[in-house]
Order: sequence, then structure tokens, then C-alpha cells
Amino acid sequence: MPIATVNPANGETLKRYEAMGEEELERRLQLAEATFRTYRTTPFAERARLMNRAAALLDDIQQDIGRVMTTEMGKPIRQARAEAAKCAKAMRWYADHAEELLADEDPSEFDVKDSGASRVLVRYRPLGPVLAVMPWNFPLWQVIRFAAPALMAGNVGLLKHASNVPQTALFLEDLFHQAGYPEGCFQTLLIGSGAVGDLLRDERVKAATLTGSEPAGRAVASTAGDMVKKTVLELGGSDPYVVMPSADLDRAAQIAVTARVQNNGQSCIAAKRFIVHTDVYDAFAERFVEGMKALKVGDPMEEDTDVGPLSSEQGRDDLEELVEDARRSGAEVLCGGHRLRRPELPGWYYPPTVLAGITREMRIHREEAFGPVATLYRASSLDEAVLIANDSPFGLSSNVWTRDEAEVDRFVRDLEAGAVYVNGMTASHPAFPFGGVKRSGYGRELSGHGIREFCNITTVWHGA
Repeated sequence: MPIATVNPANGETLKRYEAMGEEELERRLQLAEATFRTYRTTPFAERARLMNRAAALLDDIQQDIGRVMTTEMGKPIRQARAEAAKCAKAMRWYADHAEELLADEDPSEFDVKDSGASRVLVRYRPLGPVLAVMPWNFPLWQVIRFAAPALMAGNVGLLKHASNVPQTALFLEDLFHQAGYPEGCFQTLLIGSGAVGDLLRDERVKAATLTGSEPAGRAVASTAGDMVKKTVLELGGSDPYVVMPSADLDRAAQIAVTARVQNNGQSCIAAKRFIVHTDVYDAFAERFVEGMKALKVGDPMEEDTDVGPLSSEQGRDDLEELVEDARRSGAEVLCGGHRLRRPELPGWYYPPTVLAGITREMRIHREEAFGPVATLYRASSLDEAVLIANDSPFGLSSNVWTRDEAEVDRFVRDLEAGAVYVNGMTASHPAFPFGGVKRSGYGRELSGHGIREFCNITTVWHGA
């Protein structure tokens, strides 16, 4: 795949970049290794000063970087600005809390007298250069939620971003440089996916994190495993959105629309499978379909656009194939269901779509629909709702709408997911651990769990 900015709203190639050669990659690896030797001892107060400076710079150019993101991958401009603001918030959160999260721990609250120690501490030390392989769908946020904790922990970062967002990738390197970070603390590597394996095999790269597709995750995990290196993987998701009879149906349907089409439906944590109790199925479906039909599909640079284009022609084709497979197998199309053919929208648009009558034989039941396509399921009981929700290879997050606390307890206990959001939609926050189970990956980002993922958890034992 070429490294280029191609505007998905019209298919126009705006800028191309040459991939870095071996000599430049070697220079940058050497720089990362050398920088880590000194940066690792930088006091937390200085790390926090630099991180806060980067956050302030990001706030100042929120509109500009928002336009870059929208141009490169098509998200509505309002959402692009919100993404930049969210990144600045997370940077400040880690600047404020990293020292506390990584403070030495004293395990003496447990009985350790038989260890023969006069004193024992658990200390968190940085690992070194960490490679981040990042996707295009949240081109700023996905990187910052790795970079902020990694840099605050004393690591240095190497970014291999998606090939269709090179301007955003270069902006990120420049952001940390302009904030005053030592050269080599955060570097963008303009390379293709074929070069990732060699980077993982390099002894100077100590760990890796990937957000992306399941095949990409398998490849990175396999190579890193062969080298016995730590990885964190956040892969696909096909999150359930369960609605029970006691739910506020108006609110549940309204939020369901946003939960499905956020980021043009191209989000791992977007709700995708809507599982509704039969007692309220018809009423919810009517409200949900009306909400999906009311969305404005249009130019993502316009302030009132709700849904922009998909990021690539291939992405639209893949989504279209999933819908057509379901239709051929008997699914009912309640709205949408065909690519848009409007002369004023020449790009890779697909309308908000709702499918009902989904069966296990349909591909869309097992595969992630990465675009504004929702599937509706009817459940006769809580037990059946749980069965449908868990009948997926993914387990990233989940959403449950009920006012019955006993039902909440059951869903929290039984849903196979990294998070359960009750009477609301899934959203990431710097204080909450983020990640999944099953084929959605392993490890956690954000919160204290995320900052410790790339630390050497060291036992320090003192004799009597």
C-alpha cells in the first residue's frame, strides 16, 4: 500500500511519501536507543512539564489537525476536533497521575517475614524503545493513548502509522519535538507493513503495541513471541448492545444511533449488534431505524454532517459484500443497504443501514462490519440475550440497557467483554482500562494498567 494522503470524500490523491530506507531506519533506531539511556532517568516533574506543553500545543492547533484528519480518513470535522481535545485531556491526565501510578509499592501489608527481608519494594522501570503499530480510524487518539503513558513511564516511542494517514503521523512527531522532548523520544517511521517484522526482530526494540485488524495482530504477536517480547493487542470488535424491557426506549434508541455511526461506523468499540428483548423489539426497531434514516450523509468538512465517507474504496467494497451476503441469505433491509450514487458525493460513501433477521450462517454475524451498518436481533429472555451477545469471536466492549439491578449483575457476570457499559454507550477515558478478550486482543491501554504494561516490574529485596 502506498504511503499517501488520499481524500476519501472524492478519491483525490493529495500527497505521496517515499518509504524510509534502511540507512534512515538504522539512524532512527540508534537515536531511540541512545535517547532512552538518558530520558529514562528524567524526573517525573520534567516529564510532566513536557507532556503538558505538548497538550497545550495540541489545543492551540485543534482546528488545523482536525482538518488534516478529516482530509486523510474522512471523519466529520466536529468529531476530528473532539478527538484532538480528547488527546490533550489524556496527556494532561497522565502528566498529573503518572508518578502516583508508578510509585514504589510496599508488599509488607502481606506477611513476608518468612522472606528474610528487612525491606521489600516493587518498582516500575521503563523497558526502552516501544514500537507502536497504529490504525487510521482514530489517527491521533490511538497514538496518544499509547504515547502519553509510555513517555511518562520513561520509555521512548517508535510509531509505524497506517499508510493512509502520513500527515497525521508526521504531525505527531513534530508535536513532541515542538514541546521540547529530547530528539529521539518519539519518532515517526514512514514505512510499509512489510518492514514491521524486521523492526520487531531488532534487539533495540523492547516491546510492541498494535491496534488494528486480527490478521495484523496475529502477525505482530507471532514475530514478537518468537523474539520473546511483550505485546499489547487491541484488535477488532463486534460489540453487543442489549435492550431489555425496563429500559428507557427513547434514550436507548437515540444513543444506539450515535453508538453505531460514530466515526462513520469505523470504530472497534462501536455498538454493532443490537439485541432487543421481544417485548420491546418492535418499538425499539421503529425508533432506531427512524434515527438512522434522519442522519445527514455528506461532506465531512461541513459542520452539520453526521456521516462522512468510509476511509477507502476497499473498505466500502468489503462492507457492501457483507450486506449483500446477508441479503442473499434472507436478511431484511430496514434502511440503507446500497452504496450512495449521488454526483455531489463522489467518494466512498455508504448510507446508515439496519439489517434484521440475522442468522448464524450470515458472514455479518461472525465478522466485524466496519462502517455504518447495524444488525438487529430478537431475544426472548435475558439468557438468550447473553447467548447471542457471546456468540462472537470478539469481546471488546458491551452495552446493556436495563433498570433492573439483578439483570445488571447477570450481564456484568456473564458477558464476555473487556467492559460493560450500563445505560450508556462505550467510550474510552484515560482513567479506565481499555482492552478486550477472545479475538479482540490482550493487555490493557489507559489507566494505571496501561502505563504499567511497558514497565519492568522489579522486586527490590533488602536483607536483614
